[in-house]
This record gives sequence, C-alpha cells and structure tokens, in this order.
Amino acid sequence: MPEQPSTLRARRRTETQRLIQAHAVRLFTERGYDATAVTDVAEAAGVSPMTVYRHFPTKEDLVLAGQEARLVAERIAASPAGRPLVRRIGLALVEAATESTGSGEGLTADGRFLLARLRLMITTPALRARHLDNQYALQQAIVTALDDGGDGHDAFRAQAATGACLAALHTALVRWAEDDGRTALPGLITEAFAAAFGGQAP
Repeated sequence: MPEQPSTLRARRRTETQRLIQAHAVRLFTERGYDATAVTDVAEAAGVSPMTVYRHFPTKEDLVLAGQEARLVAERIAASPAGRPLVRRIGLALVEAATESTGSGEGLTADGRFLLARLRLMITTPALRARHLDNQYALQQAIVTALDDGGDGHDAFRAQAATGACLAALHTALVRWAEDDGRTALPGLITEAFAAAFGGQAP
C-alpha cells in the first residue's frame, strides 16, 4: 500500500529536522556555539536559513529540541497508577534513558548525539539559561502524565515529586557528561535515585 501523503510529509519533516540538528550540533562542537551562525548551519545542511527557522524557531532550539519529554510522559502514562510517584517517574526516566543511549557497552548513535547536546547545554551560558525552560516543560509533561483526575493536593504532590526526581536526574546527567558517557546513563539515574530516595529508587 502506498504511503499516505500526510505520513510521508511527517517523515520528511522529521528527517529534515534531524539533518539540520545534526549539522548544528557538529558545528557548535567544532567551532563553538557563539561563533557559529544559523546561516552556517543552513549552508552545512543544504537548506535555506528560513527552513532552519521553520523547524527550529530559535538558535537555542537547535541544541535543546528533543523527544525526551514525550518518551518519559508516554512511559509514565502507561505505568500502574497505584505505584508510588517517585518509582513511577524513576522507572520512566530509566526506561527512556535506556532507549536513548543503550544499557550495555558503548553508546548508541542516539546516545552519542544526546551526549554532545548535553555537553553544549552545560558549557554554553545561553543554553544553560534556556535549559531551565526545558526542565520546566519536562516537569509539566510528567505532571500531566501523572494526572489521574484527583484534587489539587494530588497535583501538588505530583509537582513536588517530579521536581525532586528531576533534580536527581540532573545530577546523573552532569556526571554522565563529565564521564564522557563511559558509565551507562540508566545506571547513573538509578544510583542518583537510590541516594536521594532510598527504597523508592527504580
């Protein structure tokens, strides 16, 4: 059966986004974020600057845009509602990290790309500031996925648990970047959760 036009457009859009972002991260790593213009990225990707901005409205988005929030939210929404909040969130983060980076020896291609993006986020002041916005968006995605129609106090508990879990995640991500990805990210997340939450660790 021929591919539907809408599906084909979506696939081409995703391929174009990946191409542009891959060239952007490579150039930012080689030349420096501030020394690389969006026009340089467009030229390397073989597209117009307008096309870059159509897919990535800001220069920061070329590094920060990703599917992490969607992956985590999908796993939380599919997890048993009766499980403790911290464990639900922790397991979802570990599963998403495993899918993105692998859990055995050596990083996947997606894992190497995530590591390169993370290094840029940590070392570039403009990206560190925007990274906080991304953390907030991830927190909101998790809280929404946890929503089971409870009252305002349940929402507050979900926000508090999510904030604490993301602090543990951040610690694991920084250690992973400092270790140049040699230690498996899922294991670091589990270790960070064990240190922060004890028996609630995934």
